[in-house]
Amino acid sequence: MLNQHPLLTNAKPVRPHQHKLRDTTITLAHGSGGKAMRDLINDIFVGSFDNPILSPLEDQARLNLKELITQGDKLAFTTDSYVVDPLFFPGSDIGELAVNGTVNDLAVSGARPLYLTCSLILEEGLAVETLRRVAQSMKAAAATAGIQIVTGDTKVVNRGCADKLFINTAGIGVIPSGVSIAADKLQPGDTVIINGNLGNHGAAILIARGELALSTEIKSDCQPLNSLVEAILKVCPQIHAMRDATRGGVATVLNEFAQSSEVGIRLYDQSIPVREEVKGICEILGLDPLYLANEGKLVVVVPRSQTESVLSAMKSHPAGKDACIIGEVTTSPPGVVLMQTVFGSERIVDMLVGDQLPRIC
Repeated sequence: MLNQHPLLTNAKPVRPHQHKLRDTTITLAHGSGGKAMRDLINDIFVGSFDNPILSPLEDQARLNLKELITQGDKLAFTTDSYVVDPLFFPGSDIGELAVNGTVNDLAVSGARPLYLTCSLILEEGLAVETLRRVAQSMKAAAATAGIQIVTGDTKVVNRGCADKLFINTAGIGVIPSGVSIAADKLQPGDTVIINGNLGNHGAAILIARGELALSTEIKSDCQPLNSLVEAILKVCPQIHAMRDATRGGVATVLNEFAQSSEVGIRLYDQSIPVREEVKGICEILGLDPLYLANEGKLVVVVPRSQTESVLSAMKSHPAGKDACIIGEVTTSPPGVVLMQTVFGSERIVDMLVGDQLPRIC
């Protein structure tokens, strides 16, 4: 977005009210580094994301190290790309998803998310109004999460060489002193908690694609989780592991935990929260809600002694009001996740081999 032509890198940004973009669709000229690109950047992106770090329009964001150091002793850095189809779906869109997804990847490390980058690949012919709508959605999501979008890049490819719009966001956050959350820290006796119903995002995408003759009110659970994580850490800084359950769902997250810590995990079938509409879609298509993607759900593994305090803190937060215990960590079999069924038997919950639903995020 901002890595533009060298002649423009030191120029003062032209504010949207000074130079309004006149084009209605994206052309190859909008990725050329010239005047058309400058107009696009100033109207769509500077107009949406403007802040003191972004506004100089340099080829990099310049961050104050002293301010970062006062907030913690470790830096968290992550990146993710978003190719969801369709761009707009019940409850969210690719712009909000690109912000919240990266914010959540930082948050589950215990970090306070601070800054994001935004890089876009645009297909020739994309409606400018669609891009403007996405940028405004990103602006709103960033404000809700309390972070700033501070630098980025824009590229345009020929018609047919992409699918409308792809976004990459990278994020930086600071982890407070004393917080050490990792997949290899699980201990036998730990409790496994999630913050609400599973599979809503995956189900919403399926419905939005129009491939099923179904009408439901299911919406994506896309939301920022950083303030929920802060509430958890206030009552239990000793969280053992935490991760947001996106692609591959809760089952994949728990298998990664079990393998990293060389412990077993036992889930309780009756305790897994899934909306009836999502269950119905899964039954029709032969899917398992445990593997469906979520965009606002996290898995938390806590010491047994801290279970009630963590659960109470989560339930008092809007993003965790439906939090519940779904299982526990065991000594064996190491590296294996088991599901205790309603009949008292057990089955293995293996890691997802393929992809239940492509282009989910």
